[in-house]
Amino acid sequence: MSQTKSLKVRVTLFCILVGMVLAVVAVVTDHWAVLSPHMEHHNTTCEAAHFGLWRICTARIAVDARKDRGCGHLTLSGEKNCSYFRHFNPGESSEIFEFTTQKEYSISAAAIGIFSLGFIIVGTVCAVLSFRKKRDYLLRPASMFYAFAGLCILVSVEVLRQSVKRMIDSEDTVWIEYFYSWSFACACAAFILLFLGGIALLLFSLPRMPQNPWESCMDAEPEH
Repeated sequence: MSQTKSLKVRVTLFCILVGMVLAVVAVVTDHWAVLSPHMEHHNTTCEAAHFGLWRICTARIAVDARKDRGCGHLTLSGEKNCSYFRHFNPGESSEIFEFTTQKEYSISAAAIGIFSLGFIIVGTVCAVLSFRKKRDYLLRPASMFYAFAGLCILVSVEVLRQSVKRMIDSEDTVWIEYFYSWSFACACAAFILLFLGGIALLLFSLPRMPQNPWESCMDAEPEH
């Protein structure tokens, strides 16, 4: 591999590394979406909630004479009560999602997030072996694993987004307002970095194509 191509590969791997960190942060944290109910009276407390792929946290926040009748974009700085979803931990109590969350959506989003981390681990193993063993061809499967990881993160984001939409539209829920938080942003950024980084790494790791009609692929630089 030429020095110029090696530099491009290293820069691409650095971008992928940032995407990997963001993906791990998104999967393990629970700030994907923040929900707030309708308030009937002023000078009351607002019970807001934020949740991720595994658990939900609720907090009661004192609201003083708000003009609107909603909790709005509040930060959950009060005392929190976190519990894992009942289908992940039957011993935990999560009555707040008894009717408002769909078991299939939650399990699917979490499972796809785990698949994404699995692809990241396998891709990283291939990338490390390609540098330690001087086998540049291992960068190609590594790039595909990174791209697959990015796609899994995207699917997980869409599944959770649909879950939130159905939750808000349901008549069995008290939540009327929501917004996506920083874990959701980390997941979206991870998809961009992993998917585009994987495609770029694949292109950079391919052997040089013939530039002249009389040149064959056998004339390209030998791979280790």
